[in-house]
Amino acid sequence: MTVTVMCDGRQTLSTARAAQELELRTGEFELATQLGEVRTVPAEPDRRPGSAGPPARRRVPAEEIARLQAEPGFPESLRARLRAVTTNEAAALMGVGPGRALRLTRAGCVGPVRFYVNRFGAVVWLYLASEITEFAEREPELLQGNTPAAMRVMLTSGQDWRPRQWRSRRVAQLMGRTDDPWESAAVIAAVLPPEELASVAEDPLERDLLRRLRPVLASMITATPAAREAFERVLRAEEFDEVLWYRVNLSRALETARREDPGRVRPPAAVRPGRPSSRGTTPGNGPVWMSERGNLSPRP
Repeated sequence: MTVTVMCDGRQTLSTARAAQELELRTGEFELATQLGEVRTVPAEPDRRPGSAGPPARRRVPAEEIARLQAEPGFPESLRARLRAVTTNEAAALMGVGPGRALRLTRAGCVGPVRFYVNRFGAVVWLYLASEITEFAEREPELLQGNTPAAMRVMLTSGQDWRPRQWRSRRVAQLMGRTDDPWESAAVIAAVLPPEELASVAEDPLERDLLRRLRPVLASMITATPAAREAFERVLRAEEFDEVLWYRVNLSRALETARREDPGRVRPPAAVRPGRPSSRGTTPGNGPVWMSERGNLSPRP
């Protein structure tokens, strides 16, 4: 096993090597790290005053690999905890029809753990098999008979809680991986539409920092225009109450970041008097900020 010794003496593996050691496919390993089944640490994080690069790459401690490999039933036991199923597969696990399973998931009875977008722009949601089974055992009355009135009203009005539940889970995962106040704020900012972000973080220097620190919420394989549009919709909060929730939490996170690390936000270095820039002084040569209407790419 090839390991790297970090500055604090810990032995760590790259994520690719760790996935091989744990006998997990790429998607399984990614889910394992998101769920906390496999603990990761930042790869030599930059803690210099004023540092503002993207979050450091993650590595896996060697002792974490050893712990998982020593579990009874490895690797099947680990894979079982990571098993993700589609709505039709979830229906089979619950012993109901696909239609009822779809209504239950849209109503928020079980939140999705992953998603992907097919080439037609349709979002395919995936759920943890263990959570589906637990729900079926906990709420057997919802698996048969008439749908509760409140749920019927919600579904008839077109509500779908799957996107916001996925964002909530993902934001919580990323927030739990950092103790840096500006990185925490960037996680929340990543799910707000640009105009909402601009109204909370009015300082363009702060907005630029949040963009540079923003985490990857999800990755995309299919790249058709329809798929890209659907993918971006999942990443951003849309409903008024959800947007308000993230706005309030971003405002609080920014207050904390400004108080704990005020030196992180710094203006671009100015050209010293008497030493003109070789690029000239025209407006076009100054720093270029991302448009306020630009996309926030890849979380309550």
